[in-house]
Amino acid sequence: MARHRLTRRSVLRIAGAAAVAGTAGTVTAYATGGGEQAKAAPAAFTHPGMLHSAGDLNRATVRVAAGDDPWAAGYQRLAANPHAQSTWAPRPLETVNRGGDGQNYVQLYRDIHAAYQNALRWKITGEAAHGNCARDILNAWSGTLKTVTGNADRFLAAGIYGWQFANAAELMRGHDGFELARFQKMMADVFYPLNNQFLTEHNGACITNYWANWDLCTMASVMAIGILNDDAAKYDQAVDYFKNGEGNGSIGNAVPHLHGDLGQWQESGRDQGHTMMGMGQMGAICEMAWSQGDDLYGYDDSRFLKAAQYVAKYNLGEDVPFTKYTWGTGTNCAYREHTVISDVARGQARPVWDQLHYHYARRRGLSVPHLTAIAAKNRPEGGGGDYGPNSGGYDQLGFGTVMYAK
Repeated sequence: MARHRLTRRSVLRIAGAAAVAGTAGTVTAYATGGGEQAKAAPAAFTHPGMLHSAGDLNRATVRVAAGDDPWAAGYQRLAANPHAQSTWAPRPLETVNRGGDGQNYVQLYRDIHAAYQNALRWKITGEAAHGNCARDILNAWSGTLKTVTGNADRFLAAGIYGWQFANAAELMRGHDGFELARFQKMMADVFYPLNNQFLTEHNGACITNYWANWDLCTMASVMAIGILNDDAAKYDQAVDYFKNGEGNGSIGNAVPHLHGDLGQWQESGRDQGHTMMGMGQMGAICEMAWSQGDDLYGYDDSRFLKAAQYVAKYNLGEDVPFTKYTWGTGTNCAYREHTVISDVARGQARPVWDQLHYHYARRRGLSVPHLTAIAAKNRPEGGGGDYGPNSGGYDQLGFGTVMYAK
């Protein structure tokens, strides 16, 4: 596969490393417009290289050991979570069902969060019991799972749990006894086909039928599988869809209206819970790409930043402008019209803000007052299991305070 933009990638990688190290590195926000054909994958992928880089993990290890806040407080939030205990016993399934008769997907997402949280504890403290627990959970599932099914919600399951599962596995690379090759095969054979089917066919509906989150979780899964499996084609597919995709998850459609330095989010007229979920899903995509040297945070004149500021400002209780938004016209589309921003679930806590605040305010040195305020309000961030017992409480992996504070 052809590679280009290596010079740009090298600049980003050097600047990103400087920012992680705490030196005076400056990262340029490349304001390329829509229509750029994305061939972004590196000649060799960086590992660990998804939500957490080696620098993130080293910083958390040092700061937690020293008892420094907010890292120590963030780690205590992690250690207190029931999923983060080394005694967690996996319950793997051969078939996972979300949205159909006999739903059982709760077992999958709870085991994923247990694997991720134990992997983080192992990486931060070196405690073998946590590493072994995470390894055993991942091995149990890769040796058992054959199918993800259900109604249309099967695409949500393959997307959300796909990128989360891959992130847990990325942390476990090199751990004794972890069956990485078998896990990679599971991701490629079970999760990716559904991801690809959704992005290319949208479940037989028109391209704009589904809310932005459906595209976003799918893109995140494709990107994570690409990184985990050192598969450049999959990584490029996700980056290209982020920039050029016709569905509602691409950056131009997810942020359809700009109001100066604020960007109206596609689901703002729906409710604030799903809107904040969108911050987490797009944030995951941007962070994973950043770890590989690609700046999607700053793409299209930092369009995502404008959306994050908009969502943060409104959920802090302040007014924001809103442009009438209609979508879903055409055959096999559900037409929707939003004339006002929704106040449903306004101010709800979600563990999405520290990642965004620390990226824009600390790595980039930008003034982001709404992100800064909402992150401070929700700190220290927890993770799955801390934000409600249902699936929405597990839509983000969380723990941004211990992992991203700078």
